[in-house]
Amino acid sequence: MIIRDRPSGLKLFLLLRGSVLPRILPTLAVNVAIATLVTWSHGDLWDLKITLTTIPFTLIGLPIAIFLGFRNNSAYDRFWEGRKLWGELLLRSRNLARQCTGLIEGDGPALARKGLQDVRVRMVMRAIAYSCALRDMLRHRPLDPQLAGLLQPQDFAQLEGQRNQPDVLMRQMGQDLGQCIRDRRIDPCLAANVDHTLSAMTAAAASCERIKNTPIPFSYSVLLHRTAYLYCFLLPFGLVDTIGFMTPVVVAIVAYTFFGLDALGDELEEPFGMEANDLPLDAICRAIEIDLRSALGDEHVPPPLEAVDFCLM
Repeated sequence: MIIRDRPSGLKLFLLLRGSVLPRILPTLAVNVAIATLVTWSHGDLWDLKITLTTIPFTLIGLPIAIFLGFRNNSAYDRFWEGRKLWGELLLRSRNLARQCTGLIEGDGPALARKGLQDVRVRMVMRAIAYSCALRDMLRHRPLDPQLAGLLQPQDFAQLEGQRNQPDVLMRQMGQDLGQCIRDRRIDPCLAANVDHTLSAMTAAAASCERIKNTPIPFSYSVLLHRTAYLYCFLLPFGLVDTIGFMTPVVVAIVAYTFFGLDALGDELEEPFGMEANDLPLDAICRAIEIDLRSALGDEHVPPPLEAVDFCLM
């Protein structure tokens, strides 16, 4: 995610970091080159004069703009829902740490220095591992070896070869909670609240999987992509007889808008990736780790992640 103050004036006009321009630049350059060639030949293709008016482009351009806007709104809804789900996961993780340290009885306060043998510490540390495992699953990354420091050896071994590692961690959470009930370390009525928190964390993960595994219908994207490209590449023939040498300039502006909207929709459609405009899952996972380690009185709380070149991952 791009994190920076809004530039002003000429700097905002010229900056490239976070812009879709680098992504569409080759296609845009080809489009402007064709527009320049059409302007130079005045619309003549060998001995054939291609005559087009602005009327068909006016009729087609408005629906294309509307549908591109609709697709981008749908893509942004996916992006924003993903951000709300990770905000919900942050909230539920804090609640879980509060419930584990305050409702489950133990030998003194729940402190990180007691290690994973204390079920309260184990459940809170597993919540950190849960968010990291979910992040890696959404980004199709292998299991992070650093999770071994958050889990007992047998718990970490159960994750090997599993397709849905967050679900495995949540089942381990349920087993620990059930054991606490059987050992009378927590009242069953209070345990229901903890179980509700675990269920909410599972629901957030399942909703993220739904976004990840259900893209915008491909045929819809292909139709918009083809129509926008045909419109921009044929536009010089409709403008050259009207505006003459200004045709490449106008075509560049229109093509930048249409190509940019198309590329921006592609970026927002998948909010959990590693591109500059995707959600900063690493930073969110680090925020969860900071809050939960602090709840355990851990002396080794890591610092928050900072943006590098205005990009927070």
